[in-house]
Amino acid sequence: MAAPPDTEQPAALSLELLPTDPLLLILSFLDYRDLVSCCYLNRRLNQLSSHDPLWKRHCKKYWLISEEEKSRQNQGWKAIFISTYADLGRYIQYYATLKKAWDDLEKYLGQWCPRMIGSLKESVKEEDLDAVEAQIHCKLPDDYRCSFRIHNGQKLVVPGLMGSMALSNHYRSEDLLDIDTAAGGFQQRPGLKQCLPLTFCIHTGLSQYMALESVEGRNKYEIFYQCPDQMARNPSAIVMFITGTSYFEWFTSYVNKVVTGGYPIIRDQIFRYVHDKDCVATTGDITVSVSTSFLPELSSVHPPHYFFTYRIRIEMSKDALPEKACQLDSRYWRITNAKGDVEEVQGPGVVGEFPIISPGRVYEYTSCTTFSTTSGYMEGYYTFHCLYYKDRFFNVTIPRFHMVCPTFKVSTA
Repeated sequence: MAAPPDTEQPAALSLELLPTDPLLLILSFLDYRDLVSCCYLNRRLNQLSSHDPLWKRHCKKYWLISEEEKSRQNQGWKAIFISTYADLGRYIQYYATLKKAWDDLEKYLGQWCPRMIGSLKESVKEEDLDAVEAQIHCKLPDDYRCSFRIHNGQKLVVPGLMGSMALSNHYRSEDLLDIDTAAGGFQQRPGLKQCLPLTFCIHTGLSQYMALESVEGRNKYEIFYQCPDQMARNPSAIVMFITGTSYFEWFTSYVNKVVTGGYPIIRDQIFRYVHDKDCVATTGDITVSVSTSFLPELSSVHPPHYFFTYRIRIEMSKDALPEKACQLDSRYWRITNAKGDVEEVQGPGVVGEFPIISPGRVYEYTSCTTFSTTSGYMEGYYTFHCLYYKDRFFNVTIPRFHMVCPTFKVSTA
């Protein structure tokens, strides 16, 4: 039998044999960690991984470095990435999102609340944050530290960056505390043990706190309003209305609400009224819409007393005929709590006024209500009379709007 012919084995594929352009294309899809790892494989990959345009995407993705900023720094993309990473590398998973949130917020404030821009403080350094940790004997979460590397909160001024709320006899405006003021308010007392204040209202003394440890029934890094348990004999017994699960989620969700118009701007202040887009009713030429807000500082769980405020906007279409002008005479409310208990309220005008509505005109007012349950809803109608035909009356629907208390916990102190 004849021996089988020899077959040549294909030569092993070597990186040295691959053209440069396909290799650079492959490297362009790698994350910065893999790109750094390639530097240690062999000489050629080390050279190619240092190709400056490869680092442009990472500078923009992680540090939001623009072409203008690169020109100002007068460095290559790789050098900028490395120097920025040396300073902010521990925050790489948070930095881009938080920096964009701050940039978007500043841009929005510059257009709608310009006087608030001047209250923002410059960033702090790593050693400042380390010093605070040593002072309070607790570690600060990286997302919180990262935010303060961008802006160190704001001065104690009015209006506060974290939103306002106003009633006839009550006003609240929350400042985002700078790191030193927050550290000065760090709590070790029972009920608020190992809690750091994030906000503060000069008028009410109200703060939102962040739990730095999982103690007294709180989750680590949970953010909440605290109010006393009025039926407990122990003054350390508090109720916590939860506003966030982490600083990152708390701050970015708030900024998103602000810059997308989710909160109204009233007298150069951010008012934290939540508007449901479905909570709108149109009767003829008149549209009624409602926004609501929960006030923890005026609420309690024991005894059950949940305080809500609502803001109503009444608007007549600009295309309505002039003879459609009318005046509000009275209101009717049907108020239902979570148990199904119903209360009916009728009365003249609204908040002591009898507004006149004409084509293109808007009338807004604020009022409040309380429930003995954690949620409830209101609906009703306004009665108007025509100005041109004074004997003609008609009702305008107020859409049903729901009010729900946020999740709360009772301290186990």
